[in-house]
Amino acid sequence: MEYATIFIILACLFGFFMAWGVGANDVANAMGTSVGSKAVTIKQAFIIAAVFEFSGAFLAGGEVTKTIRKGMIDPDVLAASPDLVVFGMLAALLAAGIWLLVASRAGWPVSTTHSIVGAIVGFAAVGIGMEAVQWGKVGTIVMSWVISPALAGVISYWLFVSVQRLILDTPNPLASAKRYVPFYIFLVGFIIALVTVYKGLKHVGLHLSTQESYVAAVVLGLAVMVIGVFFIRRLKFDPAADADFHFANVEKVFGVLMIFTACAMAFAHGSNDVANAVGPVAAVVGIAQTGSVAAETVMPAWILLLGGVGIVIGLVTYGHRVIATVGTGITELTPSRGFAATLGAATTVVIASGTGLPISTTHTLVGAVLGVGLARGIAALNLNVVRTIFLSWIVTLPAGAILAIIFFFMLKGIFS
Repeated sequence: MEYATIFIILACLFGFFMAWGVGANDVANAMGTSVGSKAVTIKQAFIIAAVFEFSGAFLAGGEVTKTIRKGMIDPDVLAASPDLVVFGMLAALLAAGIWLLVASRAGWPVSTTHSIVGAIVGFAAVGIGMEAVQWGKVGTIVMSWVISPALAGVISYWLFVSVQRLILDTPNPLASAKRYVPFYIFLVGFIIALVTVYKGLKHVGLHLSTQESYVAAVVLGLAVMVIGVFFIRRLKFDPAADADFHFANVEKVFGVLMIFTACAMAFAHGSNDVANAVGPVAAVVGIAQTGSVAAETVMPAWILLLGGVGIVIGLVTYGHRVIATVGTGITELTPSRGFAATLGAATTVVIASGTGLPISTTHTLVGAVLGVGLARGIAALNLNVVRTIFLSWIVTLPAGAILAIIFFFMLKGIFS
């Protein structure tokens, strides 16, 4: 293929830009609840995200990338025109990256998944033909955008209700917190471990049976629980603090739990959303090297690495704006509320990663925060912020698609 080297270089640049956007916008979502509930400082959030986003992307990011790469466009229709796929994937990366830059500047938590899916469908429908798009698959993805915030909202709602019943509404909330929080910590460790072992470690070469996966997840969950208990025992409690805010000491215990859920959310997010940046890159590299459109291309480790590094840089340089919206804009968060929202969202995301559905982490997390807010009554929500977020979601799909169509024809004009 002529220009093969140029295409690979462009794919890496645009993919890195897109990954930067994922970090600036989406990772900020993942960390917003932890920072907003004051369980972690913004600097600690950056360190947690850097380690766990990167691990999630690198260890468990392979499953979803397949859907983004080959699920939405029909490989048979594209076999005749590999160069059009290259232009399209490059255009999609650039379009989604630019839209994320705009949204991050404004502090809107938009969906990177929407951006890239809209962009890919836009260029395929207009640039190649309506028959190139697998509309059934796109329908499934769109359905997942409705189901994921609803599911996360329900899980988070019931998690927070369980916290109220078991801990906050008891005669001695602090004693109850010390008793029950270790079990919540176990749950966090277990869920994340299970999904990682099940789905994430295949391309590292580890293949465990179902039984072995569950045993490994229980062991890892217990290990995380022991670490959590160690930190809870080291907390200093001040009875006077409860005079100002009845649950000040209880929230300290939940602060420890929030650190674990923040790690879980970052890992879950990296595993799901790195696909948005590296899926198209892998497609371009595969076509440039072989000259043909393959239904399956191997995901080289260096591309996952590129995505992981881009995500971390995006968060550190530009993430603070969206963190403010999610962490403090929608509803007032405390560590116990933040925990319920984050674990609800992380659970939903890891289930989706496991089934290969590219859901929107943003929608999932905002759904989870809304669920926790609703558990305290509708008055606890800032409906103006919620309205702005919903509007920015609606704009994202067409924005991605229109930008991608423009760039597609520009690249086609330059290179053909």
